[in-house]
Amino acid sequence: MVEPLAVALGVTLTLLVVAVHYSKGTEKPIPDDMAQEVTERRAEMVPETEFAEPMNRSIGGGGGAVAVGAGAEGEAAGELSEEEEVDPSDDPSVIPDDEADVFDVEYVKEGETVAVRENQTLLDAGEENDWDLPYACRQGQCVSCAGHITNGSADDFIIHSNNEMLGQEELDDGYTLTCVAYPTDDLTLETGETP
Repeated sequence: MVEPLAVALGVTLTLLVVAVHYSKGTEKPIPDDMAQEVTERRAEMVPETEFAEPMNRSIGGGGGAVAVGAGAEGEAAGELSEEEEVDPSDDPSVIPDDEADVFDVEYVKEGETVAVRENQTLLDAGEENDWDLPYACRQGQCVSCAGHITNGSADDFIIHSNNEMLGQEELDDGYTLTCVAYPTDDLTLETGETP
């Protein structure tokens, strides 16, 4: 048995929902997307810096940002002009394995000393031993792979094929970027140490 009051209440609520659905509402306009405007305002608030931007802000990507302190011709500081070329003898990675000198590198935290060829980076040598060493860009553009040479100045024991992050003071203190550091002498290395 259906009660007439329940039926009347159900019909009334249904008609009320239908009426609200078809009503025009406030006709408030939907605002335009303001994401670009907010991004531009935030960018204006960030102060300019004096140091050169790294070529890569993402982990593992290519990149191509121009440095803030660019020269008059628009070249980033430290970049080669079109006439200049990189001397292949400055890049130890091009030395054939059978001609490469071998140096003993003691990895302190890993507790082992390994033979590292002069054409092999300290990071690659560690990875060949299945060690999980820290790194990010593999291009000398961050300090994720930084390590500390305990023997003295980094310049006395390694060559960096690219170094956009460490200054001369850090190099003198023995800091190195293992992803681009090639040994030139026997050394002791503490991995995971940043300046």
